[in-house]
Amino acid sequence: MEQLDLNDIGLRARQAGRQLGLLKTGVRNAVLLRLADALEAPNPALLAANEADLADARQSGLAPALLDRLALTPKRIHGMAEGCHDVAALPDPLGQSFDARTLPNGLRLAKRRVPLGVLAVIFESRPNVTAEIGSLCIKTGNAVILRGGKESLRTNTVLVGLIRDALQAHGAPADAVQLITDTDRALVAQLLGMDDIIDLVIPRGGPGLQAMVREYARMPVIYGGIGVCHLYVDASADVAKSVEIVYNAKTQAPSVCNALDTILVHRAALDAFLPRAAARLTASGVTLYCDAPSLALLRAKPSLDQTLIALATAEHYGHEFLSLALSVKVVDGLDEAIAHIARYGTGHSDGILTNDYANANAFLDQVDSAAVYVNASTRFTDGGQFGLGAEVAISTQRMHARGPLGLVELTTYKWIVQGDWHVRP
Repeated sequence: MEQLDLNDIGLRARQAGRQLGLLKTGVRNAVLLRLADALEAPNPALLAANEADLADARQSGLAPALLDRLALTPKRIHGMAEGCHDVAALPDPLGQSFDARTLPNGLRLAKRRVPLGVLAVIFESRPNVTAEIGSLCIKTGNAVILRGGKESLRTNTVLVGLIRDALQAHGAPADAVQLITDTDRALVAQLLGMDDIIDLVIPRGGPGLQAMVREYARMPVIYGGIGVCHLYVDASADVAKSVEIVYNAKTQAPSVCNALDTILVHRAALDAFLPRAAARLTASGVTLYCDAPSLALLRAKPSLDQTLIALATAEHYGHEFLSLALSVKVVDGLDEAIAHIARYGTGHSDGILTNDYANANAFLDQVDSAAVYVNASTRFTDGGQFGLGAEVAISTQRMHARGPLGLVELTTYKWIVQGDWHVRP
């Protein structure tokens, strides 16, 4: 087999990115709409590729959460197409001027949005990420080199083919979106050393992938955050509404990073809230890992499925379950809840359920997560739900951008300086 030339891929991406960023908004939008049509059209090749990937993944023992992420259902394919439409409909950030001003000497300054350059995105299992990243990069004029997991290689190959076809159909450079098809992990380390070509790396995956990127990356990195998400049920919370929010946050899509992992319950709300929440959750197959007070309360409820209720150990806190499981802890008040989140959270999405205005504001002020909620499900931390069209990742870092990374977050700016034959005195 001919060895993959990553340097050649990178150089072609650099050239294609320069061309893409100069195309008119209408051309880039037309590419996205053509891609949406291609995704919506019957595509036996895409479905066959995904089924082959799933079959191999099942045989290799891939975890159920990852199998779920890998599967391309009709709903997910439609969602990918809708995401392309949404991104096309958003204002084009490229060329936007902001922070304009005129200095006392007459120089006119402004910042103008431009693409970041060449991105490398390394991700696991989720082929819908391919379409999301491709659409956002096309809209923002960024070239992207994709490296998906080996478990989704066939599916990603077909998807990237659709993206490249859409680019070529409108005279845009196909090499703006490229896929590394060699699954040799050594190539990842090589890719992470190409700081002369790649401007930004975004890893979307578990701790192993993130540790590898930390070790080898020589360019800036935005980590697609691991989400250990909490909801604190305050003493003043509306019990019925809290049960529904907790249920949604856990069960609506349990294998994703913004799904709920830990319920923190004020001791004063325990008797009213927890049995009702447990009944709703266990009826849907959710396993509850409870601390001693919450376990004692639920053990006294014979109507509950006791096989789904267990004593929590230290490992159940600060753990991203990515499945129908969560941990429960009783706290004595807001301060203890905030301290628990500070210790065990990952800075992704955390919320408070309360009717106490002061507690809500204190929670918003003191919890340092990318998305902090009052009386809403953590499942809303999503580029589409936030009106960004799609997202490249959800960042838990503080530099450059936090939370869902949409169009504006994939741009930088340059200073535009206009003078009248000025010289510096």
